[in-house]
Amino acid sequence: MKHTKTSHISLLGQFVLNCMLILSVAGICYYFNDLFNYKIVALILLMTVSLSAMVFNIWPVLLGATLSAFIWNFFFIEPLFNIHINQAEDFLTFLMYFFIAFINAVLTFQIRRAEKKARNKEEKEKEVKLYNTLFNSLSHELKTPLSTILGSVDMLKENRSKLTSEQEVELLHAIDKSSLRLQRQVENLLNMSRLENDMLQLKLDWTDMNEVVHQLIQRHSEFKNHPIVYQSNDSLPLMKVDSGILETVLDNIIHNAIQYTPSNSSIEIILRSENNWCILEISDAGPGFPLESLPNVFDKFYRLPESKAGGTGLGLSIVKGFIEAHQGTVTVRNRLEGGAQFLITLPVEVSFMNNLNNE
Repeated sequence: MKHTKTSHISLLGQFVLNCMLILSVAGICYYFNDLFNYKIVALILLMTVSLSAMVFNIWPVLLGATLSAFIWNFFFIEPLFNIHINQAEDFLTFLMYFFIAFINAVLTFQIRRAEKKARNKEEKEKEVKLYNTLFNSLSHELKTPLSTILGSVDMLKENRSKLTSEQEVELLHAIDKSSLRLQRQVENLLNMSRLENDMLQLKLDWTDMNEVVHQLIQRHSEFKNHPIVYQSNDSLPLMKVDSGILETVLDNIIHNAIQYTPSNSSIEIILRSENNWCILEISDAGPGFPLESLPNVFDKFYRLPESKAGGTGLGLSIVKGFIEAHQGTVTVRNRLEGGAQFLITLPVEVSFMNNLNNE
C-alpha cells in the first residue's frame, strides 16, 4: 500500500506545518494588502485550508481553519488589529467564512479517507486475485511432478521384475525430469520471497563469465531440440559479480525460451564487456511477444494470453528483481528477424588478470 509523505509526520509536526502554511499565506496577502480586497483574501485562505485538508489529518486542518478565520478577522476586516467587527454584513461574512472553512475541511478530509479506503480495498482485491493465481498455478506445478515421481517410484518398487531395462531407464528419466521441475518451482518461490522481504544480499566475487555460461549450457544439455549457441569471448576480463544470481537469471530466461519456442530452434547468447559494464544478449527464434504484452513481461504472476499450461509467471519477475538488485537493467524486445531478445546490462568491477593468465 502506498503512503503519502505526510503520513510519516507526527501529529504535532502536522499542527506546526499547517499553522506555518496558514501564516505564510496570510503574510503574503497582508504584504499585498493594497492589491487585494478582504473578500479575495478570504477566498485565498479558504483555498489554503482546502489544500491542507488534502494532505494533513483532520485535527491540524480544523486548527488551521480556526486560525485562518481569526487571522482574516484581525488583519483584514475593519477595524484592523481588533477582533471586534462593526458592520453586521462583515460579521455575517465572518461567520459564513468560519462555517465554510470548517465544513470544507471536514468534507475534504472525509473524501480523502473514503478514497483511501476504496484504494486499499482495490489493492487487497488485486493482491488476493494475484495470490489465487499463484495458488492455482502451484497446485498444478507441484502436483504434476510429485504425481509423476510417486507413480514412477511405485512402478519401480512393485513391478521391478517385469520391467525391461529400457522401461527402467525411462521411469528414472521421468523421475529426474520431474524432480528438476519441482526444484525449479521451489527455488522460484524462495527467490521471490527473498526479493519481497529484502533478504537478498549480493555475494560479489571475481568470476569468469565464460565459465558461467558454459556451465549453464551443460545444465540444459538434455534439451537437445533447443541448441544453445555461444561463442566464448576470450578477451573478457574477470568480473566481480554474484555468479549464483546471474546463473539463476540466465537459467530462467533460457527456460522461458525453451518453453515458448518451436522445437529445433536455437537460443543464442552473446556476452561482452564495455567500460566496466557487462552486457548479455539472449535471443531466441520463437514467435516473440505480442506488442501489447511487452510492458507486462516482467510483472509478477504475469503469463501470456493463451500460453500453455504450467508455469507460475514468476521466472521473468525474478530476473528483473535480481538484475535490479545488482544495480543493472534488463529489457526485452522483438527482433526484426523474429524471436525475442533480452538485453542485460550490469555495472561491474573488472580485472584483466584473466587475460594475462591466458597468454
